[in-house]
Amino acid sequence: MTSDITLFVNPTAGRGRGARATRPAARVLRAAGFGVRTVLGEDAPDALRRARQAVAAGTDALIAVGGDGVVSLALQAVAGTTTPLGVVAVGTGNDFARACGLPVRDPEAAARIVAGALKEDGGRPVDLGRVVRGDGTGPSGSMDAGTWFGTVLASGFDSRVNDRGNRMRLPIGRLRYDVAVLAELAALRPLPYRIRLDDGPWQQVAATLIAVGNGDSYGGGMRICGDARMDDGLFDITIVGPCSRSTLLKVFPRVYRGTHLDHPRVTVHRAAKVTLEAAPDGPLRTGRAAGPGITGYADGEPLGLLPLTAETVPGAVRLLGAQ
Repeated sequence: MTSDITLFVNPTAGRGRGARATRPAARVLRAAGFGVRTVLGEDAPDALRRARQAVAAGTDALIAVGGDGVVSLALQAVAGTTTPLGVVAVGTGNDFARACGLPVRDPEAAARIVAGALKEDGGRPVDLGRVVRGDGTGPSGSMDAGTWFGTVLASGFDSRVNDRGNRMRLPIGRLRYDVAVLAELAALRPLPYRIRLDDGPWQQVAATLIAVGNGDSYGGGMRICGDARMDDGLFDITIVGPCSRSTLLKVFPRVYRGTHLDHPRVTVHRAAKVTLEAAPDGPLRTGRAAGPGITGYADGEPLGLLPLTAETVPGAVRLLGAQ
């Protein structure tokens, strides 16, 4: 009996690599004996709706073809179901695929791994994070339906760079990000947070950024949570404390190797659940106005302003070919 699997494609990923990768990936999968159909969407909500329809209709696997954006959408469709996920990573960052030891920008190799896993073990379970608004018990309000993420939940300096870049019309491309970095460096100051790990006490900290890692990297290989594993049921929470512009610029290149973790301004915690809030400036006082708005981003996608609560869900998805 032929298994029917679904290619979930972002045709614009990696400047068109997503569209170009579809044909060789489908060819390899069909040669391995699988029936293949392709799902695209007019926009992200439409694409997600179609992916969920494919899962509900009983597709034997959902294969994300593109970058971390399409993987993020695919996770919303398959997490918590029995439908396995495959990844043909041809985007710009590909952090999810790298964290799982999958091929990058080689659609034929990625498709062969998917086919082999479907025929052999059906993939292996990997952890995901699930993030909701607030913790449902404190002043931050009630939970919403939640968003799944595979790599990193970012907040602080890095999310502010994304915020600024998203507001800019010019320049275009990578240069927009570089300009946004320079602008945020000029305005650099520590941000006041309240953080709660698992069911422990609330702590108030000043930080340049806080990153919650299910995987180890974001931004195309920046290993901000360099020791994070996707099968241990825990997040690695990296807190970069207050630092000067010169210190940040000096430490930043080390992020690509993960060697920034031993810097005295960096601390790492491990927990299965973390709640982040934008704290009041200065000592906590009843009735004091809230501090600056801090946006959270998960897998590079905006979640909205803090407060946010993230919790690990062990084995939330079966990933085809993960190492």
